[in-house]
Amino acid sequence: MTSNTDNRQDGPGPVLSRISASTSEEDVLCPTPPLPPGPDSQYERIGGQTGTSFFQTLIHLLKGNIGTGLLGLPLAVRNAGLVLGPLSLFAMGIIAVHCMNLLVKCSHHLSVKLNKPFLDYGDAVQYGMENVSWLRRHSIWGRRIVNVFLIITQLGFCCVYFVFLSDNVKQVVEASNGTTMNCHNNQTSVTIPSFDSRLYMLCFLPAVILLVFTPNLKYLAPLSLVANLAMCTSLVLIYFFCFTNIPSRINLPTVGHAKDYPLFFGTAIFAFEGIGVVLPLENKMQKPQSFNMVLCLGMGIVTFLYISLGTIGYITFGDAIGGSVTLNLPNCWMYQIVKLLYCFGIYITFALQFYVPAAILIPPVVSRVLERWELTVDLLIRTAVVVFTCVLAILIPQLDLVISLVGSVSSSFLALIFPPLLQILTYHNEGLSPWVIVKNFLISVIGFIGFITGTYISITEIIKRNGRHDNLDVNFFQVQ
Repeated sequence: MTSNTDNRQDGPGPVLSRISASTSEEDVLCPTPPLPPGPDSQYERIGGQTGTSFFQTLIHLLKGNIGTGLLGLPLAVRNAGLVLGPLSLFAMGIIAVHCMNLLVKCSHHLSVKLNKPFLDYGDAVQYGMENVSWLRRHSIWGRRIVNVFLIITQLGFCCVYFVFLSDNVKQVVEASNGTTMNCHNNQTSVTIPSFDSRLYMLCFLPAVILLVFTPNLKYLAPLSLVANLAMCTSLVLIYFFCFTNIPSRINLPTVGHAKDYPLFFGTAIFAFEGIGVVLPLENKMQKPQSFNMVLCLGMGIVTFLYISLGTIGYITFGDAIGGSVTLNLPNCWMYQIVKLLYCFGIYITFALQFYVPAAILIPPVVSRVLERWELTVDLLIRTAVVVFTCVLAILIPQLDLVISLVGSVSSSFLALIFPPLLQILTYHNEGLSPWVIVKNFLISVIGFIGFITGTYISITEIIKRNGRHDNLDVNFFQVQ
């Protein structure tokens, strides 16, 4: 995910957040210094010979789109139905790729027009608004609005990570005495009552705070590589279990209830979380003219994974499917280790996701304090933001609803609503065809309807579930 802000670049110092907010995981782990300006192509001179290859860019694109959202898609398919769910995921994948292409195209056009080497998401929206006379005075709000939704999205991911870690580790701990080498049982049996999942979140809090204190994310590069391998291994084993445990008789609804479809939309759009990495990855390629092929191939793979795991996971576990498919894995050591491996990957990814809101929120505050207080203020803000995400996760400990809410509120704007409108703004005076304008408005309207309905249904379900479990608050500090 990416964002933008006017960070100070005044040389090395103690502040941990001296990093451009237009940063992707690739930027912070494998930075590539830009080459000096020249008369050549704007985008080629940024990546140049030191940029990323086709394969490297493809790997980063896959990593930017595969996370906890993938594991929640079987439940999303249940909410939409066994036939409507996969079809909707396929349609959403096509629209998501189209919107990513629109974002790249508009950024190219504006960068050439303004003679700038690179525009990130917020820059593109700001300069796109400057093309419209009655919006020109307020164009800075384009950047600010994008930043707000990036912050909401990234901190929402962090909340989801807290819930994911607590639910999976809690399940492993509770089943530890009953864990065997037999993996034929397809349900995880709870053998030892444990504490409320919210206490597990509090236990993770100090470790997460220390993680985000990392002065430079390059130090996490080895751990990030291990985390990626752990998550890939976990996914392979999850697929293996689902494919080898498909029931002989499938009696599942082909179309779900209409009231549950907004929950599907929120979870699905949350999974398509990688639009923020598109511009930085394209900009850093050795041959950016090949990025369209990377985008189509990468998102084709992502969409296939989404549809396949969502469908097979729902078929395997049926109506018992949890907010994450890992919660349905059997009570045996191999699959308990799968949960822990994925948890390790998510834990390391927390720092990568956290750096975007940190890069937006911290520098404006640090710039107003004395130099000797910079590090202290930086650490305090980081601590406060992590505590804030933990508190939100404690207030809403339902993994499926947190994912749906975050997707509906923020991901719908970044992935579906803004890119089509940006194309209209960018080519405002250059004769867009009426069909393109109608198509763009239609995509944005679909995104907005999903935002309204998904947010409403998610909040309603959160209130309903918390109302049914008020007695849990009495036993919050007791053993269940």
